Amino acid sequence: MVQVTFGGDPVTLLGSELKVGDQAPDFTVLNNDLEEKTLSDYKGKIKLISVVPSIDTGVCSIQTNRFNEEAKQLENVQVLTVSMDLPFAQKRWREVNNVESLNLLSDHREGNFGENYGVLIKELRLLARSIFVVDSNDKVTYVEYVNEVTNHPDYDKALEAARKAE
Repeated sequence: MVQVTFGGDPVTLLGSELKVGDQAPDFTVLNNDLEEKTLSDYKGKIKLISVVPSIDTGVCSIQTNRFNEEAKQLENVQVLTVSMDLPFAQKRWREVNNVESLNLLSDHREGNFGENYGVLIKELRLLARSIFVVDSNDKVTYVEYVNEVTNHPDYDKALEAARKAE
């Protein structure tokens, strides 16, 4: 069971913890045009899924900008950033930050992604910072649940996993 804190206080994650080798669960989220997106929309691609609590906060902004820059150099890898932010806020943030190499996806409507990936924080209705790499056959090849939500993930390990995935 994953132990995660937010500002040093323990939080409860809803859903089941994913492990390397698991079949990636499906999800339904909204893109910035309010269109539903599911795992199958990225079929045949490697997915680096970057999960952030709120795009408008410092670490989340740095994380998303970092993966946006790295995405330009990744072959057959679709980078997705998922948060509970409204699609309108994500779109505004994306435009202000000139983010064009990844998809920002909103889980605000149902928390479907959060529960399916075991990252929905019960007490805050935010997503816990985490990274998932899912190969082209939808197998989970890398998982990082960041133990303190306000900390950065291990960017280098996640990027290495995405490069190695098939």
